[in-house]
Amino acid sequence: MPTQRVAVIGTGYVGLTTGACLASLGHFVVCADADPNKVERLRAARVDILEPDLPETVQAALDAGRLEFTGDTAAAVAEAGVVFLCLPTPMGAGGAADLAAVEAVAGQIREVLPTDCVVVNKSTVPVGTSERVAALLGRPDVAVVSNPEFLREGRAVHDFLHPDRIVIGAADQDAGRRLADLYADLDAPLVLTDPASAELTKYAANFFLAMKLSFANNLATVCDRFGADIADVTEGIGRDPRIGDAFLRPGPGWGGSCLPKDTHALLTACDQAGVGFPLLRATIETNVTHQQQLVERIAATCGRGDGGSLHGVRLALYGLTFKAGTSDLRDSPALAVARLLRERGAELTAYDPALREEQPDLSDLVDLVDDPVRAAEGATACVILTEWPELRDLDWAAIGARMAGREVHDFRNLLDADRLTRAGLTWQGIGRGTAPARAA
Repeated sequence: MPTQRVAVIGTGYVGLTTGACLASLGHFVVCADADPNKVERLRAARVDILEPDLPETVQAALDAGRLEFTGDTAAAVAEAGVVFLCLPTPMGAGGAADLAAVEAVAGQIREVLPTDCVVVNKSTVPVGTSERVAALLGRPDVAVVSNPEFLREGRAVHDFLHPDRIVIGAADQDAGRRLADLYADLDAPLVLTDPASAELTKYAANFFLAMKLSFANNLATVCDRFGADIADVTEGIGRDPRIGDAFLRPGPGWGGSCLPKDTHALLTACDQAGVGFPLLRATIETNVTHQQQLVERIAATCGRGDGGSLHGVRLALYGLTFKAGTSDLRDSPALAVARLLRERGAELTAYDPALREEQPDLSDLVDLVDDPVRAAEGATACVILTEWPELRDLDWAAIGARMAGREVHDFRNLLDADRLTRAGLTWQGIGRGTAPARAA
């Protein structure tokens, strides 16, 4: 595989993983970021993102002389044959994707792009963005290609180096093949298509995963009502190869940096195009309803008075990040449930192994502590919100001794119910036939 010179604009999860992994494949990569402090940290191989194998991959690429970091975007692209745009596309007004960062960078680089280079949209972007970027560049000699990422937080390096597919959307097939050459050493099926199809593929994938999660959460409610066990039901259906067992574990709702913004962006695009997509709308609404139902469960057992008021009720929350193995709080379902509890008047203390007490953006929501036993002080109930494996091995007898109540609401079905019973606590999962609604 011939070595190529690559520029990566943006060093978030996607950009840093892309740059470091392409360098590990033998390419020479320059990563650019507008934050000078971040650039200096990365030059010293200081990776602030909690992501397994990423710091080591960055360090190895730096040591090999194949990875550089700069704050000068123009200098980064000046000699590049391929330029990756790995920029944030957050949810904007009305749910549409905000492309301000992508459009701003396109304006910055259009005059300095080398002739015949390939610009790659790696960010998740709406259908038509490749054409939009090409128009902003105004460079007929530069091809714009879509190459969506399919990286899971906590497994990003593995997913990049061991992909289950590589999707490339290019109007210019030669440009698509040039991009495919970057990945020549990876053993994965190549889907070479047009830009619109590639862009829609990313949105469709995330919608389908969100739909499976909403289905599993709704099914857990059904299991509670009828006394069925969600673990057995999902095993029974998951062994059907037409369904599969992935994304069928119930929890406190789905969230993270991708699924919420991408489902809303797709729904907004469909609405604007006059295309009805009721299944997508129901998937989003089911997620919101599920979280409200979980809060009602807590209020039913821990609340005061006939209305189940949570005013003055202290709850201990375990896990705030959107999933285990990451420190990412973006659109975390744990935080969504916490906000609903706080709106009902609950006093919240939280512990998360990936977070520090000084997290500034949480002080108005929870009292974050670094000791799981301390988090339970005076709590009426404990609530498990993130599936951190280490929560299974906490000293639950010591936690119970600090609590004012006895209940543990395990919204990840993570803990050993027998172990909690021996510690004098009452375990309640979801979809395990133990919901208060069923008892009533």
